[in-house]
Amino acid sequence: MQAQLIALDWGTSSLRAYKLGPAGKVLEQRALSFGIMHLPSESREIAGVRCSDGFELAFDAACGDWLDAVPDLPVIACGMVGSAQGWSEAAYRNTPVDVASLGQALHTVRSLRGVDLHIVPGVIEQVGLPNVMRGEETQVLGVLQGLAAHVLIGLPGSHSKWVEVADGCITHFDTFMTGELFAVLSKHSILGRTQQPCEHFQAEAFDRGVNVALSKDGQRGVLSTLFSARTLGLTAELAADQQPDYLSGLLIGHELAGLPEHAKHKPIVLVGNAPLCARYQRALALCGFAHVSLAQAASERGLWQLAVAAGLTQPVLEA
Repeated sequence: MQAQLIALDWGTSSLRAYKLGPAGKVLEQRALSFGIMHLPSESREIAGVRCSDGFELAFDAACGDWLDAVPDLPVIACGMVGSAQGWSEAAYRNTPVDVASLGQALHTVRSLRGVDLHIVPGVIEQVGLPNVMRGEETQVLGVLQGLAAHVLIGLPGSHSKWVEVADGCITHFDTFMTGELFAVLSKHSILGRTQQPCEHFQAEAFDRGVNVALSKDGQRGVLSTLFSARTLGLTAELAADQQPDYLSGLLIGHELAGLPEHAKHKPIVLVGNAPLCARYQRALALCGFAHVSLAQAASERGLWQLAVAAGLTQPVLEA
């Protein structure tokens, strides 16, 4: 099957490359550890020139052989590659945004190979406290086809995003630093001193954490309940290997408690790491969110749709 597009999901810690065929079908894919903060440093020859630029080296490692085979393949990328710390900064676009508006605002950087890399802009919301995302907007747009007109999309992670979508447009989103806070508390606070890692998910402890966040005690806020991750251990109510999942449930529960009440009546779609999404799906059920589903292949589908909107490749023609 003939390749039509190279799509890159280029984040802080990793780089995922997809060779896409008609209708965005994945023909080949690969994952590299060359995120923008972990770029290769050993120089080598690219296009007849000795090169030591980390972005060029990572780009060549990700898809250089694909471009050798088909030199005129268009290339599109999303994520932190377009940040101020990335290869070339792609300015944020204000909400509301959709596939068409983002597709027409791609930022282009010319690679050493002479190939243009088209970078998807991030999205910014400046109503109240400013909020930004890079990469998540592409995932959101990649799962919208066939969904209800109004939907809430959750993207669990270090900085979890909750994105409200209306009629195909990203209209509002919130960020919760749940994953990063869990890592910091577990590794660099007194809460981690009594924790013991466990190979198996401690469902009962996780559920208890979620329920504490939703309880009367939880109404006083996460700063009030966090210390219970230690005191429940000191009083022998939580074993050492239960404490990490309790803390996880507590933080996720507080995150979900921060969602607007009207969100309970919207379909919710989760995008991201499968085990983490499973935790969120469990917590959402405890919080009373009834209509929750999981999405897959969001980044590559979003990149394909944005490339079509930009005229980099062609949609499937109806017979």
